[in-house]
Amino acid sequence: MAKIIFITGGAASGKTRWAVSYYEGCDNVLYLCVSPKMDPDILERLNFSNNKHGVEWDIHTDTRDLKSYVKEHKFVILDNLGAYVSRSMKELCPDISQMNNDLKHQIEKSIIDDVIGVMDAVKEIDGNLLIVTIETGFSVCPQNDDQVYFREILGTVNQRIANMCTDVYMSASGIQFKIK
Repeated sequence: MAKIIFITGGAASGKTRWAVSYYEGCDNVLYLCVSPKMDPDILERLNFSNNKHGVEWDIHTDTRDLKSYVKEHKFVILDNLGAYVSRSMKELCPDISQMNNDLKHQIEKSIIDDVIGVMDAVKEIDGNLLIVTIETGFSVCPQNDDQVYFREILGTVNQRIANMCTDVYMSASGIQFKIK
């Protein structure tokens, strides 16, 4: 049975480090980094761990069409929804002054559909998926429209995806707490 795990928490709270260590020693893990560049610390940690365990991971950055990468990978890390929301907002609404409720909902639906596509692809092969995101609820109220919409869209996406996952963890100061 497929396992879909969601990990959320504040910035630099240990989410990605935990996700990487969760599959430590597993071979042929698919690591989907939606950012254009991977954090050098995480890449160094991955390389060290892979060399130590004699395994090889399939690592992709700046990923799009997320589900197309899954193929035969039994273990997948999607890192991170916050970056995916940010990129989707820029692509679907380059001028934030044009944002309205309909467009906001369209962006949310597009992102949720993409993530569900990855979830379904992983379920088809009875694999495991670990989704990393940032928790928006602990930040100060944003003052500019870009940040307000980002927080609203990511908050909605996080809620929908977390509700579909088998397990949900909260990361704080490098410690992960199972909350679902």
